[in-house]
Amino acid sequence: MQRKNSILKTNPRRKRGAFAMIMAIAVIVIIATVMALSLALTTETTKRTVDLYLYEQVALHAKSAAELAMLEIAKNGCQNSYNTTLDTFYDVNVSMQYIFTAPSTCSDYLTISTPEQNGSVLMDITVSVRADQNLSSEPIRYFRRSIQKL
Repeated sequence: MQRKNSILKTNPRRKRGAFAMIMAIAVIVIIATVMALSLALTTETTKRTVDLYLYEQVALHAKSAAELAMLEIAKNGCQNSYNTTLDTFYDVNVSMQYIFTAPSTCSDYLTISTPEQNGSVLMDITVSVRADQNLSSEPIRYFRRSIQKL
C-alpha cells in the first residue's frame, strides 16, 4: 500500500467555499448601498412633492384673494388693505392702491393723466403658509401684483 500525502495537495472545495463567502459579502454590501440610496431618493421626492403641492395651492389662493378683495371693495368702498385666512394653513395679505384721474374719496390713490386707467386698483397680494404648521421644511410664500378695473 502506498501512502498518499494530502498535505501538498489542495482541496478545490475549500477554495470555492471561501470565494463564495467573499462574493456573498460583496453582493450584500452592493444591495445595502442601493437600498440606502433608494431610501434617500424616496424621502427627497416626497419632500419635493409636498412643496410643489403647497406652492400650487398658494398660487391658487392668491387668485382667490384678488377676487375676494374686489368683492370687499364693491361691498365696503375704498380700503387700503385686506387681511384674511382663507384656510387654516394660509395667511393672505392684500395691500391696495387706487388709480384715478381726479381726486377721489379714497385716501390712498395715484393720480394719472390717462383716462383708460381711471378707476383701477393696484393690488399687492402675498400668500404664505402659516409658520405654526409643520407642513413644509422651508417657508413657502407667493407674491402677485395685479391691476384690476373697478
